[in-house]
Amino acid sequence: MKELIMVKYGEIALKGINKKTFEDMLQSNIKRRLKKIGQFGYERMQSTIYIEPLNEEADVEAATDALKKVFGIGAIQKCAVYPKDIEVVKADLGEYLKEALEGAKTFKIEAKRADKTFPLTSPEIQQTLGDAVLDAFPEIGVDVHNPDVTVRLEIRDNGAYLSAKRITGAGGMPVGSSGKALLMLSGGIDSPVAGYMMAKRGLVVDCIHYVSPPYTSDRALTKVQKLCEEMTDFCGDIMFYCVPFTEIQEAIRDNCPEEYFTVIMRRLMIKIADRFCKKDGYGAMITGESLAQVASQTLSAIDCTNAAAELPVFRPLIGMDKIEITEIARKIGTFETSILPYEDCCTVFSPKHPRTKPKLEDVLKAESAFDFDALIEKAVAETTVKRYKYGEETVFLE
Repeated sequence: MKELIMVKYGEIALKGINKKTFEDMLQSNIKRRLKKIGQFGYERMQSTIYIEPLNEEADVEAATDALKKVFGIGAIQKCAVYPKDIEVVKADLGEYLKEALEGAKTFKIEAKRADKTFPLTSPEIQQTLGDAVLDAFPEIGVDVHNPDVTVRLEIRDNGAYLSAKRITGAGGMPVGSSGKALLMLSGGIDSPVAGYMMAKRGLVVDCIHYVSPPYTSDRALTKVQKLCEEMTDFCGDIMFYCVPFTEIQEAIRDNCPEEYFTVIMRRLMIKIADRFCKKDGYGAMITGESLAQVASQTLSAIDCTNAAAELPVFRPLIGMDKIEITEIARKIGTFETSILPYEDCCTVFSPKHPRTKPKLEDVLKAESAFDFDALIEKAVAETTVKRYKYGEETVFLE
């Protein structure tokens, strides 16, 4: 008996003539995630990727844990592989299912007969295996509606696959299948969640962050860099653009009406991000804005911000409340870092009474009090870039 991992497709299974493109991308992403865990062989058939350890160093448990965070996967099953002989399966299932059924009170059998030449029908397989499980584990009973454990046997072209643990995958589409976008990463709770949500839809997500020393500290930057590292668990490798923003914010403070500070700042951030998008081939920007969560996220303020963008701005959290966003942040492992008490540049020179319903014509008039173009170009030229690689140390790029 050998053991392997079966990866079931999520949405990819619904694709048509271009399905192979998505399959190739998912398999490529999986290979990158498992590269440091060991050597594995890969085979694809019937909307499933079979991942087989090729040596003793290949850790199936570690591989299963890593696969939980790969977008495009619908379900993960660790399976024992047998010849297509029900008697062979029955003889070994007591040993193989021991850990999964230990402590369980009820079970049920699910059988799938993809190979229609197999002599038993699916109901007959279920009956035969159910009797064998009851013989091996007489202390548990059958519950076909709400069992503690579901034992699955799939009869496929190349073998019989027995499993008792089906793990729900991350879902979504393979990262890279929808293009790439630039996330405005602030350091708060919301923006990492926004990046996660768009990576789930198949985008490569890279990050741009604005620093304003001496108003923002090195610890604040370290916090954001740690968020980038944590996001690689789901997003894969991330390019990180760190933009010096002090001179721009001081120019806003010295030349623009205070009530428009925040909206003008966000517009200039968008303009800078837009430049990097065009230079480096990003198709959109992403923000963590949620409608009406703060003064700068009212409908009017968002309209003014959008007017500064030449590319689409995605806001995947726009209809979510803070509780929903926080739950996702906890799930993906960024919450504890996000709440570290180091301020980002968005709080620098924050107005006491921001305009909650700004009109674009008034914002443009306030913004025209100073020519920001030269400072924007300087900030772009002085931006530093790092690459955060999944499972590896950060690489600094000139």
